Amino acid sequence: MSSHDPKDLALIRRMGADSRLAERANEVFVNACRYRYSYNFTWLGRPIIQFPQDIVALQEIIWKVKPDLVIETGVAHGGSLVFSASILELLGGSGRVLGIDIDIRPHNRAAIEAHPLAKRVDLLQGSSIDERIVEQVCAHARGKDKVMVVLDSNHTHAHVAAELRLYSPLVTKGSYLIVCDTVVDDMPADCFPDRPWGPGDSPKTAVREFLKSTERFQIDEEYENKLLLTVCPEGYLKCIA
Repeated sequence: MSSHDPKDLALIRRMGADSRLAERANEVFVNACRYRYSYNFTWLGRPIIQFPQDIVALQEIIWKVKPDLVIETGVAHGGSLVFSASILELLGGSGRVLGIDIDIRPHNRAAIEAHPLAKRVDLLQGSSIDERIVEQVCAHARGKDKVMVVLDSNHTHAHVAAELRLYSPLVTKGSYLIVCDTVVDDMPADCFPDRPWGPGDSPKTAVREFLKSTERFQIDEEYENKLLLTVCPEGYLKCIA
């Protein structure tokens, strides 16, 4: 249930339907990315590599869902893990964050493990779609009433499609499966000269394929409509069953 006044929701929907504004926002987004804009920010001392709008949205979702476990694929410098841990700390209780990455570099691991919120963070090194890693993730999720998943690792269609298949069953009703960097599909191909993903081979194409095969999830359009600038268009998926 949204906390917005109905009049505010109507205005948010109108903003989301403003195609000219959306075009301008996309232009700002693409140009900002050429300056590595998302690398400008930290959360409690760790680089978070996210747009501020999505940080706010994640805060809203964690505060609303109150998950017992937040599973995040993709660790990088650990800022996102620390972010989730910080909201869980404010909520109280025993909520934990599980970060998975194929390569957790020693200096990043050391910084995460030395952070004041490390008590809420667990790390797994390996591919998020490796059977042995998935088994360990499932063990962490077993018995948890509320589980939330954030996918932010390899952004190719094939990898994200596999993550969606493997991790979506862990998401509990009323919680969220958030797929990052769906915006790749809306950006010029030359934005990713050294990456295996790009328009037509992206998290968004994987999400669209996934939603055709399930009735458990639907796009929560309120987030995309109100954020205006987001790395997750069509990527805020709410579990409804």
